[in-house]
Amino acid sequence: MKRFLRNAVYPNRCPFCDSVIEESRCACTYCSGRLPEYSMKKYAYGGYFCAAPFRYDGVFAEAVKRFKYRRRSNYTDDMGFYIVNSILELYTPEEIGNFDLVTCVPMHIKDLRVRKHNQAELLGRACAKILEKEYAETLDKIRYNKKQHTLKASERRENVKGVFTCRDPELVKDKNVLIIDDIITTGATLGECAKILKKAGCASVSCAVFCASAGV
Repeated sequence: MKRFLRNAVYPNRCPFCDSVIEESRCACTYCSGRLPEYSMKKYAYGGYFCAAPFRYDGVFAEAVKRFKYRRRSNYTDDMGFYIVNSILELYTPEEIGNFDLVTCVPMHIKDLRVRKHNQAELLGRACAKILEKEYAETLDKIRYNKKQHTLKASERRENVKGVFTCRDPELVKDKNVLIIDDIITTGATLGECAKILKKAGCASVSCAVFCASAGV
């Protein structure tokens, strides 16, 4: 009954075109046939590898925008499915097996109050569930800064310095951590998060997102 009511109010929708689809599907038949064959490889600042199933353009960019700004949280599981597919494709079985924790890029409390959800957290929890890994909040955003997309690529690294802190160094000490976010462009934000976790004692930090920009 709970599932029926949930589907009646929040039906499963194709994240790429927003059409209603069967609960067992991750995309409509039309969009499924247009998906790229291979995932994208990207590096966050500092050399941290990042896997992404899609390029940030077209229907994939629109999916992210609806997810973030139009509260399409019912995309979460489907988007998580595609992120995990890219992880399985681009990371080795040994690397995946060694992941101890899945975490996400945090939001500042001001933004969280407006948006009501952290899209990276939703995706992180979904990926952790699929991968059967522990999910944990490892970072806090302690300083409000300018939006990265409003800045030039050369300004973004400076904009995220001193923005994040590790919540509990003991939690991440000697752990292999996978950070999840929705988008990577220059890699400044993910790189800064990874740097903070490494300073806190992480053994390794890896990344995965839903979309990656083609350029720097």
